Amino acid sequence: MSKKIPVTVLSGFLGAGKTTLLNHLLSEDHGLKIAIIVNDMSEVNVDAKLVKEGGFVRAEENMVEMTNGCICCTLREDLMVEMEKLAELDVNYVVIESSGISEPIPVAQSFMYHDEELGIDLSKIFELDTMVTLINGQQLWEDYQSQDLLIDRQMHVSDDDERGIVDLLIDQIEFANVIVINKIDQLSDKEVEELTNLLYKLNPETKVIPTSFGKIDPLAVLNTKQFDFDKASEGAGWIKELNEEHVPETEEYGINSFVYRSRKPFHPGRFQEWLENWPKEIIRAKGFFWLTTRNDVAGLLSQAGTMLTLEGAGSWIASYSPEEQAELKEQDPDLFKNWDPEIGDRVTELVFIGSDMDKQGIIDSLNKCLLTEEEEQMPADSFEDTLPEFI
Repeated sequence: MSKKIPVTVLSGFLGAGKTTLLNHLLSEDHGLKIAIIVNDMSEVNVDAKLVKEGGFVRAEENMVEMTNGCICCTLREDLMVEMEKLAELDVNYVVIESSGISEPIPVAQSFMYHDEELGIDLSKIFELDTMVTLINGQQLWEDYQSQDLLIDRQMHVSDDDERGIVDLLIDQIEFANVIVINKIDQLSDKEVEELTNLLYKLNPETKVIPTSFGKIDPLAVLNTKQFDFDKASEGAGWIKELNEEHVPETEEYGINSFVYRSRKPFHPGRFQEWLENWPKEIIRAKGFFWLTTRNDVAGLLSQAGTMLTLEGAGSWIASYSPEEQAELKEQDPDLFKNWDPEIGDRVTELVFIGSDMDKQGIIDSLNKCLLTEEEEQMPADSFEDTLPEFI
């Protein structure tokens, strides 16, 4: 095949308006023969009989229903099989409407490499053109501040699905290269601007489109030729801040960000107390931290809304043997550019994004969580550590 078939993936929570947007795209004159993969065909405004017979709807669209319900990591195999079938049809574009609980990255990865087990290589047939996330403008803040898990709302894939609503929401926001804020007719102009500024802060590389009833220019999400997997993977605001690519502040609405850095470890008790009294003005935080009682393992902190997780992020290079360090230095010298002769690569780097944050106050309170000079001379087992075990 001389030319790859472009693909748009449409993500977003239940009620955001994905099907309304999809129906709008199908009704517009875009000159494309579009194949559609959906999770609930009954809601899409097409002739079901023609669909079941495998014929083109209006000689333009062909549809496949994902009977398993959810396009995510557990069903990526089904997606790849269906996509391979679509390649045999007379279409020149594919739109995937993923379910509200689908993670965008596993879907995108399906188009990036050859699956040896299935013997399918979608990268030779298709190319990701646009990753779209649809946001319910009226519901965003409620979902963002929710403590609900997917299982609490009967949205889970399985009984052991422990994902939080806000965790999935942030995944969908930070990986999209187009974000559509829907239902703005239910918001004031100021609320729309605030949401737009927040989304740009969370994902500076995206394009934000406010609308109502899913009415957008089809070319805003079809044939954009804008998606880049590597760029999307590094596009989140917290990553840019860590890489010292500061995103300009939106002072009118008080949304700002900064990076907290320290080459001293945290005291486990004081750091836990700080976490338990999390500043309400912090909307999003992510980064690495150094805990004195876990001196060999880097901690990874991730917060969005009310959800906060701590997990291990691998061993500090400083914990490796001299021989292993020498080998790594030869392979990738950049890993050692901030090397300290005493503590090696151990460091705390936490990005904070929030509304009207007291930057200096947060820095001062975190500094109080660091070991004092006297405590630095004490062995690690001198401190009680009741923080959750790293995963």
